[in-house]
Amino acid sequence: MKIFDLTGKTAVITGSSKGIGRAIAEQMALAGANVVISSRKEGPCQEVAAAIKKAGGKAVAIPANIGDKAQLRALVDKSHDAFGEIHVLVCNAAVNPYYGPLAEITDEAFDRIMASNIKSNLWLTTMVMPEMAKRRDGAMIIVSSIGGLRGSPKLGAYAISKAADMQLARNLAVEWGPHGIRVNAIAPGLVKTDFARALWENPEVLAQTLKQSPLGRIGDPVDIAGVALLLAADAGKFITGQTIVVDGGVTIAGRS
Repeated sequence: MKIFDLTGKTAVITGSSKGIGRAIAEQMALAGANVVISSRKEGPCQEVAAAIKKAGGKAVAIPANIGDKAQLRALVDKSHDAFGEIHVLVCNAAVNPYYGPLAEITDEAFDRIMASNIKSNLWLTTMVMPEMAKRRDGAMIIVSSIGGLRGSPKLGAYAISKAADMQLARNLAVEWGPHGIRVNAIAPGLVKTDFARALWENPEVLAQTLKQSPLGRIGDPVDIAGVALLLAADAGKFITGQTIVVDGGVTIAGRS
């Protein structure tokens, strides 16, 4: 039994045209999965799908805006059309339109963060849960952040949304576990992606992160992909309702 094998399974990954989502899609394709590449813009999705197919994998590009419920419904339906049943769902896409103290955030920015980072995940998981329950098998992964584990002077709203994602995973795991569905969250630390560019390109933030990290580096997208593969495959079949921190040890090392 190959416990990291996803042959014949279909994985839908949001926010997978770059960064962590792309790395997850690539690794799942290497493990044999049919992967659905999805983000807002069609062009980048097509590029990633083409690269995976060129490498011998199976992939299709289905763009969708996570803030639009109808587009998420279409994502699920078109994934069925392309590959049949969905076995793995990775909710990776997120937004962060505001950087600053909570006292100064606009209602519009706060509502957008909560809707995109929490409600859209609930929408999408709810759309896919019934077929997984009928099959009594499925894995769902929500990409959260270590921001959800501690306070932040500048990323408070984003951190609140990511803490809620951890609880969403726990709650869905309790509700759907009896139907054979596993739901977990991954909490990455600082990872070298375009999404986090403002942080790792800031010399002060980077220096502080490296000082706190026992491993002495920031993350690479593939570091997160390995954990996603674990949680999607039979290797993680007895793991549910958990948040797995992947941060090079930053959250356990203190601030000295």
